[in-house]
Amino acid sequence: MRYDLVAFDNDGVLVDSEPLSNTILAGYLTELGHPTSYEDSLRDYMGGAVHRIHDLVRERSGRRLPAEFDEEFHGRVFEAFRRELEPVRGVVEVLAQLRAAALPYCVASSGSHERIRVGHRKTGLDAWFPEEHVFSADDVGRGKPAPDLFLRAAERMGVAPERCAVVEDSPLGVEAARAAGMDVYGFSAMTPAERLAGATGLFADMAELPRLVTAST
Repeated sequence: MRYDLVAFDNDGVLVDSEPLSNTILAGYLTELGHPTSYEDSLRDYMGGAVHRIHDLVRERSGRRLPAEFDEEFHGRVFEAFRRELEPVRGVVEVLAQLRAAALPYCVASSGSHERIRVGHRKTGLDAWFPEEHVFSADDVGRGKPAPDLFLRAAERMGVAPERCAVVEDSPLGVEAARAAGMDVYGFSAMTPAERLAGATGLFADMAELPRLVTAST
C-alpha cells in the first residue's frame, strides 16, 4: 500500500461541526466586542487550536479575552453538538473500507479530547476510534500549523512520518502536515480548493478518499 497510517482531522472531516462551531464562535466574539462574521471565523480560526483565538484577538485589539472564554465557548459548542451534530457524509463507509484493507487510521485534531469525544459519542464514531487512536492539541505544546500533533500521532502509532497520509480541510492543517513531512489530502467539500493548494491531492467527496490512500504507487 501507499501508506501505513491515515491521520484524520476531526472537525469538518469526520464530524460536520464547522458550521455549528464557527457560527457560535462568531456570535460569542461579537458579544464580547470583537465583531466577527461567520466568514471571518472560517477564515481566521478554522483548523486551529483555541489558543489561536486568544492570540489573534489580543494581536488585533490589544485586549485579552475573559478568563471564562474557553469554558463558555466549549459549553455552547458541546450543547449544539449534542443536539445537532452529524458525521460527515460517507465517512463511516470510508472507515469501514480502511479497516477491511487493514490500513491503520487515527484522528489528530486541534480540538480538545473532550470536544472530540462529545462529537464522536453523538455521531457513533466512538465505535471506530479507540482512545489510543485519538490525538489532540491538548497533547502537544503547539497546535496546527505546527507539525507537533501529527508527529506525535505518527510516533505513538509507530509509523514513520513519510509513510503517513493526512486528511485535512483547513489551510492550517495542510501546512502542519507538510511541515511534518507527510502527504496530505485536502477535503474541499466545504473549503474552497484554492485555500488547500498546498495539499498533495484534493477531493470533494469522501467516496474518493480510499482510492487515494490505498492505491499502490
